[in-house]
Amino acid sequence: MRSLCCLLLLSALLLPACRPDQIEHLKDSKRIGIEAANWEVKRIMPADLLKATRWAGDSITATADSLLRRTLARELAAAGVPRAAAFCRPQTYPFVDSIARVWSATARRLPAAPAPATPADTARRIRRISQEIFAYERAIILNNNICLRCHGPAVAAADAAFLQKNYAGKVPAGYALGQRIGTWQLDLKRAGVAEFWTMKTRKKWKPHKQLPKLF
Repeated sequence: MRSLCCLLLLSALLLPACRPDQIEHLKDSKRIGIEAANWEVKRIMPADLLKATRWAGDSITATADSLLRRTLARELAAAGVPRAAAFCRPQTYPFVDSIARVWSATARRLPAAPAPATPADTARRIRRISQEIFAYERAIILNNNICLRCHGPAVAAADAAFLQKNYAGKVPAGYALGQRIGTWQLDLKRAGVAEFWTMKTRKKWKPHKQLPKLF
C-alpha cells in the first residue's frame, strides 16, 4: 500500500510539468527551423557574388545620392553656394563611409564631360577584377535643379567667382538636366560581397507575438 501511495504522489507531482501551456515553444517550431536554416553554411556561386556586387553598389550609391540632395537643399537654403559647396562629396559622408566599410567597399565619384545621357548610361557595369576584388560602376545623371546652382550653364556671377577662387578646376560647369555629369566607381572585397548576399537572401519569419523581435 505504501508503494502505491508513493507512486500516486509522484505522478501527481510530475503531472503539472506536462501541461499544454508549458510546451508553447513547440507551436513555434517553424520559426525555430527557419532561424536554424539562416545559420547553415551555404555555397555562394560566382554569379551570386556578381549579383551581390550590384545590390551593394546600388545600395551605397543610392543612399549617397539621396543624402546629397537633402544636404545640398538644406545648406543652400541656409547660406547659399559658399556653404553648400563643401558638402558636394557624398562619398565622404560619415554614414555613407560607414555602410561602405560594412561591405568592404571603396567609393569614388569621377567627373565626366557634358554629354546627353544614353541608354547605356543607365546600365551598371559589374565585373570581377581578381579573386578577391569586385568592381561596380554606373553613370551619374544630372536630374536635380539643385545641382545647376554650381554645375549648370548659367551659374550666378558671385557663385562662379567663389567656386573659381576656392575650387578651381574641381567644379565643372556647363551641364544641363539629363546629361551625364560623372561616374560612380566602387571596389568591393569578396568578403563584403558575400556577407551582403547572405544578409540579402536570408529567410525572414513573422515574430511570435510573445517573443522579442530578433531583427
